[in-house]
Amino acid sequence: MAEASRTSEARRDSVFGRWVVFSPARSRRPTDLKSHNPTNPSPDPGAEAPKPSCPFCAGRESECAPEIFRVPAPPEASPWRIRVIENLYPALRRDAEPPAPEEVPPDGEPGERAVRGFGFHDVVIETPRHDVRLWDLDAEGVRDVLLAYARRVRQLAEHPAVKYVQVFKNHGASAGASMAHSHSQMLGTPFVPPCVTTRLNCMKEVFDRSGNCSLCEIRSKDILISGTPNFSAIVPFAASYPFEIWIIPQQHISYFHEIDHDKALDLGSLLKTMLQKLSKQLNDPPFNFMIHSTPFGLSSSCLPYAHWFLQIVPQLSVIGGFEIGSGCYINPVFPEDAAKIMRELDCLT
Repeated sequence: MAEASRTSEARRDSVFGRWVVFSPARSRRPTDLKSHNPTNPSPDPGAEAPKPSCPFCAGRESECAPEIFRVPAPPEASPWRIRVIENLYPALRRDAEPPAPEEVPPDGEPGERAVRGFGFHDVVIETPRHDVRLWDLDAEGVRDVLLAYARRVRQLAEHPAVKYVQVFKNHGASAGASMAHSHSQMLGTPFVPPCVTTRLNCMKEVFDRSGNCSLCEIRSKDILISGTPNFSAIVPFAASYPFEIWIIPQQHISYFHEIDHDKALDLGSLLKTMLQKLSKQLNDPPFNFMIHSTPFGLSSSCLPYAHWFLQIVPQLSVIGGFEIGSGCYINPVFPEDAAKIMRELDCLT
């Protein structure tokens, strides 16, 4: 973009329906934006490597909540590569009685309502090694983590009271991770969360107006970071956060858990590269990623505009009163600039 256009601009997102104010004057050059709270600061070269005391490490499985399933490792290696376990401190409880259908209000129905805290809260331990991050795995290793997500989501979809499963990863304490060992989580809820309903309603508006899925229609090369035969990694047109990344299936697919082995490998390779780029460019920032899929049992008439994607949000700024009060975000980095920086950044794969 020309220098003359580098003034504040407001953009509306067509997926979440949020307004975002882009204000480059609030920041230094985009290339100077770094995390001041890296999740893995460089250790003293002369210091002895720490010996972690971590229940997620191999050999300490008995200290964890019950295991749901594991992905085994080759016989000569660790006894497992990935473990899916119950959360020891769950936000929702699988042993609670599920609410009756009439207790859960339809999506969008106004008014207060309270139901029992039933649900599933699981943890995916991505590696038996404490010193390995998700993007340190090879593409096949990341693929297997993604396939473990999909396998568990399919299991939860079989429960009649579970309406939605949110898969997410918190990396770094300030991003919500209580354990340093690389892991991710998922919550199966007996209701459709309001952000999911809002997302689908916004995408329906676009579809009703244009006849097109808003994610299928993304074409701008200015916001493209990288593409594969099956996925595109972009900085969204109205990114709420600096250096936010979306990874979008190029084929219109509504449900993440329908991903197959080959597409999971393709996604694993691209996700690994994007996390490497964020770590290198932004000084290993805390981040969250979320898989935005489709509620179970959605009417077939809704599927043409329901398109799953993965969102990565580096934690580089503090959400203030304007954002909390208005629901609008202020982003100091234009998406086109962030995409150009990430596109040109080389990483070993």
